[in-house]
Amino acid sequence: MGKDQCDLLDSLRRGRPAAGQDPVKRSQIIDGARRVFIDKGFEAASMNDITREAGVSKGTIYVYFANKEELFEALIEEERGTIFKNMYDMLDRADDLRQTLVKFGKVLSLKITSAKVIQAQRTVIGASDRIPDMGARFYERGPKRGHDRMVAFLNAAIERGLLKIDDVDLAAYQFTELCLAGLFRQCIFAYRTKAPSQEEIDHIVRSGVGMFLKAYGTERLAEEESHQMIALEAKR
Repeated sequence: MGKDQCDLLDSLRRGRPAAGQDPVKRSQIIDGARRVFIDKGFEAASMNDITREAGVSKGTIYVYFANKEELFEALIEEERGTIFKNMYDMLDRADDLRQTLVKFGKVLSLKITSAKVIQAQRTVIGASDRIPDMGARFYERGPKRGHDRMVAFLNAAIERGLLKIDDVDLAAYQFTELCLAGLFRQCIFAYRTKAPSQEEIDHIVRSGVGMFLKAYGTERLAEEESHQMIALEAKR
């Protein structure tokens, strides 16, 4: 039996995580890295900076992460999991198409224009020039997965006869852009110093959903919404 196997068995017997497997230590390193990346940016940050900020030895940090790029990607994945967790689940409950699109669009716009997400995207954009593979992975693991969920949602609405769309892939991108009209670029370029208000997001998203459904909504959707309006009026 090799030394690594003996060390692993010894750690298990003692009830301690094996090297590189302690979630508390891993979180400690990522928290330190988060502060360094926010303060210095990806390019200027060094593993020495992160080691000092996290309060761990250089040997320890390399047990968990091979390099700065790997550590940064782990940080991004953790942030994405926290911020966007379960966000797309609301697309699985689509009884009222318009209201579902409005609710989803508002949450999407709120999160994408939040300070944390804007900062992360700026950092990724800055690093992607030197490490294009990182930018590609960021897109595939985040925006692309969300886009695919929206495509599936729109296809389901088409099958229900509520939408008529020739290019669903394009329509999914159009929906996102309509919900972020003007907001994302203003935030990413720091034209805005504060995130948009709930009221502004609500106005932009409702207007965007209205345009989207005027372009792609069917007569069946109009009939359903008319019946819903009549039923609502009857309750008043």
